[in-house]
Amino acid sequence: MRSKYEVVIGLEVHVQLSTATKIFCGCSTDFGNEPNSQTCPVCLGLPGVLPTLNRQVVENAILAGLATHCDIAPRSIFARKNYFYPDLPKGYQISQFELPICIGGYLDIETEDRGQSRIGITRIHMEEDAGKLIHPETPGASYSLVDLNRACTPLLEVVSEPDMRSADEAVAYLKKLHQTVVFLGVSDGNMEEGSFRCDANVSVRPVGQKEFGTRAELKNINSFRFVKQAIEYEIERQIDVVEGGGTVVQETRLFDSNTGLTRSMRGKEEAHDYRYFPDPDLVPLIISKEWVGQVRERLPELPEAKMERYISDMGLPRQDAEVLSGEKAMAEYFEACVELHGTPKTCANWVMGEITRALNEDSLSIAACPLAPERLTAMLKRIDDKTISGTIAKTVFQEMWTSGKSADEIIEEKGLKQVTDTGAIEKVVDDIIAANPAQAEEYRAGKKKLMGFFVGQVMKASKGKANPQAVNEILKKKLAG
Repeated sequence: MRSKYEVVIGLEVHVQLSTATKIFCGCSTDFGNEPNSQTCPVCLGLPGVLPTLNRQVVENAILAGLATHCDIAPRSIFARKNYFYPDLPKGYQISQFELPICIGGYLDIETEDRGQSRIGITRIHMEEDAGKLIHPETPGASYSLVDLNRACTPLLEVVSEPDMRSADEAVAYLKKLHQTVVFLGVSDGNMEEGSFRCDANVSVRPVGQKEFGTRAELKNINSFRFVKQAIEYEIERQIDVVEGGGTVVQETRLFDSNTGLTRSMRGKEEAHDYRYFPDPDLVPLIISKEWVGQVRERLPELPEAKMERYISDMGLPRQDAEVLSGEKAMAEYFEACVELHGTPKTCANWVMGEITRALNEDSLSIAACPLAPERLTAMLKRIDDKTISGTIAKTVFQEMWTSGKSADEIIEEKGLKQVTDTGAIEKVVDDIIAANPAQAEEYRAGKKKLMGFFVGQVMKASKGKANPQAVNEILKKKLAG
């Protein structure tokens, strides 16, 4: 039944900007402080106060627009968006309507079912956030409390074209946008704290029909997994409605992550319902080409360009380059290792291998890695100068991770220096061959795979300290004789 219908999805993403103060006042934007401790007459909406635009918000918006291939409007206007929420103190939100700051961009994504596709960005505009309602968990409580710390917090709203045709595409677009704003440094992208949240507009239409179906808006979803679940459920719900002879109603729906269902919240508002008009307290924002040029110079290397550089300049396989360039903190850690050590592939192997394994085991992010690049590469240099073997290095790494000691301290304390004395290695090899005469004869008869057995026995006898290259060379010589 689903194959008879085409899904149409557009996303509206709210990105909280990483500024020290709010968009129209000097109050702090810190998260998690006491309720209503970060407010002033401006963000409380008291009579007679005037908003003052935060320049950093504008520059962050320009950065986001440039990174998503938007045109930066030379003139944009703030508007009042009128509606009632208990946590909206002024009774309106300062936003942008007819003349937003960024227009007509795109992001390229890739999914298994559709391959590469380009998702258009209609607009990016600046606005302020509302406050937050707190619902007491006291049994029988029939009231809510209002925390206005978030009121006036700076947001970018990124509005896509209805170009996505599956939940997987919606998630791929969201991840690409999230990755972009975090790499730019304009947002921390923390979804648990509400720094990156999404409204999804979903509709279905018969395959081949040009006209869009009636859409439902799914509000304030704050994880990639929930976005996928919410859209998948909404697609099935709308198809069931149409197949049952009903009509999809244009409305706003909430997603319940506990049940995996969406439920009706209210009828969907249109622009005229908000009675937009230019905010008389804020003059039009004029952005010169020179200003845009200055901001453009601050554009960092974005993930796609970084990945291509890892492949072309560092010689990494595409899969390695994609993993290492995918997260800003991961890329910074890897590049610091390469700068200190000089061998990209070796650094890539350890960052994607032992570092990632240890982080996962301890439920840590790469940004919280307890092992600085300087300490990791100091250990890698001990492999290079043959102080320790690659096998012993894993033991040293684990001890470094848990104890905080340096590689040199651990190597010295535990007596882990590699044995490179060929005379000492020859004696161990002779003992192993003498103890395994049958295997030695089989090897000489052509069963060359037994070399691995002998190497393992020598390494075991030397407690991993024997130089593997010397072990191989001596074994080949002795077994051939």
